[in-house]
Amino acid sequence: MNNIKSEFTIKDLENFSGIKAHTIRIWEKRYNLFEPNRTDSNIRYYDLFNLQKLLNVSLLYHNGLKISKIADLSETKMALKIRELVFNEGFEKEASTSLKLAMLNFDEDLFNKTYNNLQANHSFRKIFTEIFMPFFNEIGILWQVNSILPAHEHFISNLVKKKIYVNIEKMQQLQHIEQTKRFVLYLPMNEIHELSLLYLHFELVMHGYHSIFLGQSVPIENLNDIQKIYNDVCFVTFLTVEPSNEDVTDYLNSVYENVLKNSNDELWVLGPKTAQIPSDAIIPDQIKVFKSPMNVLKVL
Repeated sequence: MNNIKSEFTIKDLENFSGIKAHTIRIWEKRYNLFEPNRTDSNIRYYDLFNLQKLLNVSLLYHNGLKISKIADLSETKMALKIRELVFNEGFEKEASTSLKLAMLNFDEDLFNKTYNNLQANHSFRKIFTEIFMPFFNEIGILWQVNSILPAHEHFISNLVKKKIYVNIEKMQQLQHIEQTKRFVLYLPMNEIHELSLLYLHFELVMHGYHSIFLGQSVPIENLNDIQKIYNDVCFVTFLTVEPSNEDVTDYLNSVYENVLKNSNDELWVLGPKTAQIPSDAIIPDQIKVFKSPMNVLKVL
């Protein structure tokens, strides 16, 4: 925890809150809302407290409270108003801000309250596709500009995984396998980004398919063990950062040669790494590339 990022530029604050830097400076100067520090070379920077306060201010501001009124609130009253918003109808519009606060503070209680409020009004599919997916896209940007560190991402990702697993278990208890097609979901070696694949597992179960989730870092040869038990398997993988030591097309051809060849099995491939597949690449017919989990759902 000693490595948690604790110093933020005004650009970091803008990236997190969506409030423009010049507006933050106006609020800072006119209302004394924030107290930046300065480096030895006189460069302004903000601590975690200032970032958290800005997110709180942004949440209240976007829910209709005037900035002058927000500036008059004590820290205690501001915190109380934020907690009240978690339970208000329509709070899903500001759920991303609440999730950021939960992430920055490692606040599982706030995460759960935010989620429970959303769950009271929406299906898990809507929560994941319309709240969590855009949130993680934003987290990806914050990661790229070094506004967050691994501990933040790991914390919030694990909380979301818990919710996916809970909903998968509920669906497995309610649904019966009605479809003949069988899916096996896995990530290649050294790939650990499983949220999207795990959600796809939930959708497959919900649609009545026999879905087997193998998880992270699965060697290609392990897929042969599945073939010893089942026929007509559709393998599904999600390539976020792997394969990193070989061309993506080479990886797909390797799966074909070692797993799919001389069988009726298929491989469905998703993830950012698929963008590296050349447009003129020759891919076996048993391999299909999808842009997103939503595109997969359209062909089920």
